[in-house]
This record gives sequence, structure tokens and C-alpha cells, in this order.
Amino acid sequence: MTDLLQFLTSGLLVGGIYALIALGMVLIFKATGVFNFASGHLVALGGFIVFFLIVQIGLPIWIGLICAILIAAAAGILIERFSLRRLIGQSMMSALMATLAVAYFLQGLMLAVWQGKVYSLPKFLPVGSVSLLATIDVELLWPFIVSMILFGAFAIFFAKTKLGLGMRATAEDHQLARLKGVNVKFIFSLTWALAAALSAIAGILLAHRLGVSSSLAYVGFRVIPVVLLGGLESIVGAIVGGLIIGVIESLVAGYFNAWLTSIAPFIVLLIVMIIKPEGLFGQKRIERV
Repeated sequence: MTDLLQFLTSGLLVGGIYALIALGMVLIFKATGVFNFASGHLVALGGFIVFFLIVQIGLPIWIGLICAILIAAAAGILIERFSLRRLIGQSMMSALMATLAVAYFLQGLMLAVWQGKVYSLPKFLPVGSVSLLATIDVELLWPFIVSMILFGAFAIFFAKTKLGLGMRATAEDHQLARLKGVNVKFIFSLTWALAAALSAIAGILLAHRLGVSSSLAYVGFRVIPVVLLGGLESIVGAIVGGLIIGVIESLVAGYFNAWLTSIAPFIVLLIVMIIKPEGLFGQKRIERV
């Protein structure tokens, strides 16, 4: 029973990071209809940017963190402006391929600049463990707390602000939102900026624990089951899906074998897709043919 509680606790904490990355992917899909395969590379890019600013340039830690998030947001705007805006009106496959091209470009850029090495960040968050009913790794606890705070902030943003309502309107119908006076192109840019910033925050939190390397990009592929499991258009689904996948990985690693953690989420995803193809919280759309 103690082991089970430990595995559940660790899984929930890891799932918070997955949920944060999934939130960025859901935001982009809701607003633009594009599934962003470059999300994981934006996670890695966030880690490298903060390493560059804090270690290589020598900025104070908190200034470097803020600047890294802003630079990542600017990168998101540039990606949308020069890679995807020109594809408006084209097939979804074209946009999908564009995000893959962006992913490979970012991968090449990071390898060229930082040469595929693993770097360490100075510790700016508390480390160690806390023993309650289970042993809680503080380095996992802080990312979980940050993730939940950001989810709460986005819930308020979508419900109470004009920009949030504009994003919701754009997600429902681009043409109708434009007729109602919503600047759809601005919403697209804002969505990519927010998603890139969220990925950068996740990358910084992961790099604090795991180090800065291009392998952080592969976390994005592990988040794909999270997004599909929760529902492509559901923010609540991003949270629930992230926590479920985190727990599944922890249980599989604890009771079976660690190498199975890379395939267990996809097995669960296949089962859910057979039973509920739109995901746990996704919208079931019926199209007339």
C-alpha cells in the first residue's frame, strides 16, 4: 500500500508537467485547428535559452527566467507569422507538415549552437524531499504547483477577459469571429506566443531537474497521448490526461519495468480511442456528407 501511494504521488507530480505542455498544444488546436508537433522542441528551446541567458551571458537568475519566457513567446509569434499564416485556407496536412518542419529546424538550430551537449542550470528552486504519507520530491512538487497555478490563471483569462473571449470565439468559428470584429490573425499570434511561453516554462522546470539537452524535445512526443486522451479541444482534458498518463507511467515503472513507460501511455490511448475516439473530454462532432 505504501508503494502504491508513492507511485501515485510521483505520477501525479510528473503528470502536472505533461499537463502544462499539453495545455499549449490544446490552445493552438482550439484557436487554429493545427496540431503542433513542434511543441517538444519548444520545450527544449526554452531550456537552452535560459541556459544561454543565465550561464553563458551571466544575467541574474530571475531576470534570465523572465527574458527566456519572453524570447520563447516572440519565437512563437515568428513561427506563426512566417510558417503557418501563409497556409491559412490550405489543407490541415500542409499545416501539420509545417509544424514538423519547424520541429526539425529547431532541432538543427539547437544542435548547431549547443552541439548536442548536456548542460546544468544553477539551482533556483528548493531541492530535497518532504515525507508526508509518501515521499515527495520537491523538484517535482514545484513544477506541479506552477502548472496548477497557470491552469487557474488561464481559466480566469478565458472566462473574464476580452482577449480570452476572443480566443474562445475564434476557436468556435474563424469566419464568424471575424464578422463580430475579432482580429483573428492577432488571436493566432497570441495563441502561439502563449503556447511557446508555456512550453518554455515547462522546459525550464524540466531542465532544472534533468539538465539542458535536446532530449527534452522528446517529452513533446510523450505528451501526444495526453492531448488525445483528454480531448484535442479540452483544457480540462489536458489536466486530467496529463495526470492519468503520469500515474500510468509511474505504476508501470514501479510494478513492471521502466522501459515499458514509453509504450504504456500509447496502449492506454489506443484503448480509449477505440471506446471514445474524441477523448475523455473532447467534443463529438457530426459532419454531414
